[in-house]
Amino acid sequence: MPAVCTDMIDMTSACRRTAQVLANVTDDQLGASTPCEKLPVEELVAHIGGLALAFTAAARKDFGPLTDTPPTFDGALEDDWRTVYPQRLSELATAFGEPDAWQGMSRAGGVDFPGDVAGMVALTEVVVHGWDLAKATGQPYDIDAATADAVVPHVAQFAAEEPVEGLFDRAVAVPDDAPVLDRIVGLTGRDPAWSGR
Repeated sequence: MPAVCTDMIDMTSACRRTAQVLANVTDDQLGASTPCEKLPVEELVAHIGGLALAFTAAARKDFGPLTDTPPTFDGALEDDWRTVYPQRLSELATAFGEPDAWQGMSRAGGVDFPGDVAGMVALTEVVVHGWDLAKATGQPYDIDAATADAVVPHVAQFAAEEPVEGLFDRAVAVPDDAPVLDRIVGLTGRDPAWSGR
């Protein structure tokens, strides 16, 4: 996994934006396809809820069941997920608001990596899957400049290497002057013009 040495990054804005998208998903959208090809909306929602828990534990260095295996979908969303999952994203931002989260070693999905890498992976997951969910459910999605400045070099490092199964596909060509979010999702193997085909 590429290493990105970074200072602390405030995830509040990205987590809040993705939480807003989550809270507005309707029941009739749960079976819809998403730009994250293998995950319909319902599974993507569960994935976001699970990754928020796992990376919050990673930030707190609370290693155990939440950090030792990737989140899995057992076929049903948790009760009150429209409230619970956005709250988990808020807790994720709070956990990575602590300097210790970005230092030392961490773990998520059974993979050990430096704390700053854990932070960048968490932020990238929130942004990219937030975009996936927004696209799939017809909602707008944007990120602030500070988030973009942090995520672009992180995903660019992945795009320069062979695709990582289960993480990113081969990069999709996007013009250099395209909006920054289009460039980010293109680097992760998503088509910025995806429309549910």
